[in-house]
Amino acid sequence: MNLHHIGESIGSKVNTGFKSAKRHSPHSKKAWLVIALIVLIVAAGLYFIMRPKHQASPLPIVEVETVKTGNVNIYGEYVGRIRAQQFVEIHARVEGYLESMLFKEGSYIEKGQTLFIIDPRLYRANANKARAQLNKARAQAQKAKRDYERIKPLYAQNAASQLDLDNATAAYESANAEVTVSEADLTQAELTLGYTRVSSPISGYISERVADIGTWVGPSGGKSLLATVVKSDTVRVDFSMTALDYLRSKDRNVNLGVSDSTRKWNSFVTITLADGSEYPHKGLVDFADPQVDPKTGTFSVRAEMPNPDHSLLPGEFTKVRVLLDVREEAIEIPSKALIIEKGGAYVYVVRPDSVAEKRFIETGPEVGNNTIVERGPAKGEKIVVEGYHKLTHNTKVNPVAVPPDEKDKNETTDKKSETIAAGKEE
Repeated sequence: MNLHHIGESIGSKVNTGFKSAKRHSPHSKKAWLVIALIVLIVAAGLYFIMRPKHQASPLPIVEVETVKTGNVNIYGEYVGRIRAQQFVEIHARVEGYLESMLFKEGSYIEKGQTLFIIDPRLYRANANKARAQLNKARAQAQKAKRDYERIKPLYAQNAASQLDLDNATAAYESANAEVTVSEADLTQAELTLGYTRVSSPISGYISERVADIGTWVGPSGGKSLLATVVKSDTVRVDFSMTALDYLRSKDRNVNLGVSDSTRKWNSFVTITLADGSEYPHKGLVDFADPQVDPKTGTFSVRAEMPNPDHSLLPGEFTKVRVLLDVREEAIEIPSKALIIEKGGAYVYVVRPDSVAEKRFIETGPEVGNNTIVERGPAKGEKIVVEGYHKLTHNTKVNPVAVPPDEKDKNETTDKKSETIAAGKEE
């Protein structure tokens, strides 16, 4: 029965009652009371039927993430320069005309390989002359020895004077000394002759020749530098850190160029290639200057890095990323969950009863898209990462976990950008 039918029925009953009251005038007062009661009951029923229904307001939906702990690497970024592990200049040690070149420019050469030949004729003649002088000195020494051995027994038999013995002894000793001098002259002459064959002291890649064939070369009158040899199977990366970085490093658990058994981690470095990609090999810091340069306020740090493919060229500049610290069992939360205001930074923590409470925290360094928390939520608690703009302190919420695909995407991004400038650490 709809409302129209209900209205018609009530009107019919009222008219019937009115007519009945007219016929039964002695009971009209009672009839009117009945009619009024019926009208009130019907009106109340209509009110309850037609009143707007009250709907409870839904709880705000927020995305939450469980607080976890783990080891967090803290990096610093610096500008570095690559240099070869060994860089040797090949110089002419004797004078003469450059006669020949026995290598291909830019090729790999072995240690001891002959590179250049300087005209050896003059130095070979000097060596032959020194050898002849040595033979002459040895012959004279043998004669002086025989004279001494002949005079000595005669002097014992008083057949020779003391003067004869002294002269024989002096001649013998002088001849031996002359042999020693001649041997030294021959060694020097042969060594100089050997310098006419210029060889490489190390294995590595050789540069182009500096002097052309036929050029007068030498340490004094001509060109001395002939070429350079670079050993770059392993390269060194030089960069500078501030004095403040050095002071902070005392409180870290990373070895920065010094061996310290109390520190658990070795500082490694990665570098960026010219195309912006990351070099696949890592190096270790093996040296840190013990003093600060007063002019720049920095101290020098060096790292060694493998270069098997020779893709790193000595002399080029690069971006260096250095492991400065490892925060063990640190609390790391998404930076987007932080709310900054004048009173400090805070997050919303969802209690087990689904009530979000405001929790002020003490933040540490930023690592990628996350922030380390020095003091704040504990491991296992849930924090709001999306939808906190709907909340106030002690708001009842409907917590929803972060979708797995979004969480995995954020973690991948964090791993790729897990870098912090040293100046932002505190």
